[in-house]
Amino acid sequence: MTKSVGVHEGKTQLSRLLELVAGGEEIAITRRGEEVARLVPAPGGSRRRHLGIDRGRFVVPVGFDDPLDERALETFERCR
Repeated sequence: MTKSVGVHEGKTQLSRLLELVAGGEEIAITRRGEEVARLVPAPGGSRRRHLGIDRGRFVVPVGFDDPLDERALETFERCR
């Protein structure tokens, strides 16, 4: 189902309407009750992101952010 909004609401609520469109909805923009434009998702556009979808697929190793040992530090320093 297409949501319909007037021009004034379209201007004042554009950010909210774009969120709806990004979620797959279509928005008809009307002037005096007649449709003059339509907001639709862009072809191939990104879909709504779902946080945590890869949870558990990677575990940060213990000591990941420990200081580098001397040999590794010297190697990096030489590359500067």
